[in-house]
Amino acid sequence: MKKVIVTTTINPVTEAIEKFESLPDWELIVIGDKKTPKDYYLKKGFYIAPDEQEKYDKELSDAIGWNCIQRRSFGLLWAHNMGADIVAVIDDDNIPYDDWGQDLMVGKDVETNYINTDLPAFDPIGATNESKLWHRGYPLQLISKRNYSKSERKIVHVDVQADFWNGDPDIDAICRMEHAPECDFNPVHFPIASNKMSPFNSQNTFLNCNVLKDYFLFPHIGRMDDIWASYYVQAKGFNVVYGKASVYQERNIHDLVKDMKQEYLGYENNLNLVKDLVVNPERIISYLPGRSVRAFELYKRHFKDA
Repeated sequence: MKKVIVTTTINPVTEAIEKFESLPDWELIVIGDKKTPKDYYLKKGFYIAPDEQEKYDKELSDAIGWNCIQRRSFGLLWAHNMGADIVAVIDDDNIPYDDWGQDLMVGKDVETNYINTDLPAFDPIGATNESKLWHRGYPLQLISKRNYSKSERKIVHVDVQADFWNGDPDIDAICRMEHAPECDFNPVHFPIASNKMSPFNSQNTFLNCNVLKDYFLFPHIGRMDDIWASYYVQAKGFNVVYGKASVYQERNIHDLVKDMKQEYLGYENNLNLVKDLVVNPERIISYLPGRSVRAFELYKRHFKDA
């Protein structure tokens, strides 16, 4: 089984990258950007410089643009071309624990803490010991209505394994400004799944190779890039299961007001989006700017034979 880790960065090699690169049985791909240090160097991983990306697909490169985290979509394509069976998408500020990637559920039938909800979407963070928080991309209108009383043990086939993160977790800017959390998620709550779609991110997530053709980090929509990708692939029929925290996030410096502005598109549209995607996954197009739709079309060209 070929396992590939994908990320992008504008930073020098971080502690997290060094640890990911040293993992046995995994290959690391780092996608460069215009702001990435010119002397960026990996000992045994693959660093894909901007000019290599343009040689690979100039149209897609232009459609995505530069100095944005959505460049990591090139890493997904690189992993696909390498014949990866499982692709882990990570951030360079998420330091992996010693057992990271050893408890893989992808491709397996797993017994989960399965939450049934009558709401249009499910928030996985609320099902943990940090129930006052919510996941980035969860519709704000539903936060006060969350109810986790209808739970059961249920077997789920795992297409996507979204592992959690101790430290500063992936919550939205409003939640972070209000709570400024330092989290230690209790493993007893995991694995978690639900009967409704839910947000997952691209910072500590394992994907079955079959998901890649539909998983695209939509550019030009701010911090909804991976969130809307997550909703889309679930609407296409792929299952997500949330795993225990397998990294500690020492979060890179963020301007929370800027983050909030980049999340506003989601605050305004997430609830309607999840409702629409249940009817037809391709309705996502009506929420995207034209250049984002064009980028997705160019990305999908690479999977015509998949």
